[in-house]
Amino acid sequence: MGKSADYETELNSLQIELVETQHWAIEQGLRVLIVLEGRDSAGKDGAIKRITEYASPRQTRVVALPKPTDRELGQWYFQRYVTHLPAAGEMVLLNRSWYNRGGVEPVMGFCTPRQHAAFLGDAPRFERMLADDDIVVIKFWLDITKDEQARRLAERIEDPLKRFKVSSLDAEAQARWDAYSAARDTMLAATHSTHAPWTVIATDDKKTARLNIIRHILHRLDRPGAKVARTDKAIVFPAHKAKGRLAP
Repeated sequence: MGKSADYETELNSLQIELVETQHWAIEQGLRVLIVLEGRDSAGKDGAIKRITEYASPRQTRVVALPKPTDRELGQWYFQRYVTHLPAAGEMVLLNRSWYNRGGVEPVMGFCTPRQHAAFLGDAPRFERMLADDDIVVIKFWLDITKDEQARRLAERIEDPLKRFKVSSLDAEAQARWDAYSAARDTMLAATHSTHAPWTVIATDDKKTARLNIIRHILHRLDRPGAKVARTDKAIVFPAHKAKGRLAP
């Protein structure tokens, strides 16, 4: 059996576990919030597709908010995200989140240094409120090396089927690589907590990353009787152990 067939077999097995786990979570009335962050082209869309492929359409939502309106810019920063939080039995996946203010906004000058600093203090408190109200918060940072990102960004431009993935900010991802690295390190250090920890995923190998993301979700939800292999420690690690392992 080849590597691709092995991947499909393992993915299918994990997706079956996801279906069983979601069925159990719905019965238990769990509220599950999965936050996916990371550099451009790190594989958020692909991971979300595999997580939700066989999920319950009524109890699963993927949220990817557009640029805030003028009215939203005048609101409490977290306000526009609150309406998308899961209700009992629901799983919500945020394809980028309030952590725009931890990375893109300060690097691109879309927020002030004061707003950025306030966010780094407020995010853990906001997430504490979610966790204290029994929302399961699962946060992923998808990491990628600079060379692999460059390859994927170039591939997007060449592939007509990836037209909607192309962004005017793609070039900035490489040009401001060091600034994004610094913002990432600051954000992870300030917002990694026991109630809402960050889990880092190395994504240069997309397929291996996807399998490990699903395994981590299953371990966090911890359905009785679930049979899931351990995550690969070379691919998955908590933010507080990420020093020297993140792409520089």
